[in-house]
Amino acid sequence: MTSIVDRHKAAAWFRIIAFTEAVTWVGLLVGMYFKYLGSPRTEIGVKVFGMAHGLVFVAFVVSALLVGIGFKWTPATWLLALLGSVVPLGSVIFLIWAERTGRVSFGGASVTTPPVAEST
Repeated sequence: MTSIVDRHKAAAWFRIIAFTEAVTWVGLLVGMYFKYLGSPRTEIGVKVFGMAHGLVFVAFVVSALLVGIGFKWTPATWLLALLGSVVPLGSVIFLIWAERTGRVSFGGASVTTPPVAEST
């Protein structure tokens, strides 16, 4: 039976979107600094990065949905992915954790167990 979601393609897009989400988060935080505390005070950073972050946030949630379906995540993993999208830089932290724990693979080198020597 073929899968509805191409796991490796969805995982590759998920990685790109997760890093972009983190970058827009940082941009939004810098924009908020200049809006409320910086000199000169300006709202342009919040306007630009607020819109960009909103769009990338939605893309992150959609891509997490597709990757979660493809890799058959548990409810706890879904919750961590959504939490990672809310916390600044959490998407990258979630991405690193998901890759290290085998919840996502990006189609590169596959992790396999070493062959077991047969006894005679």
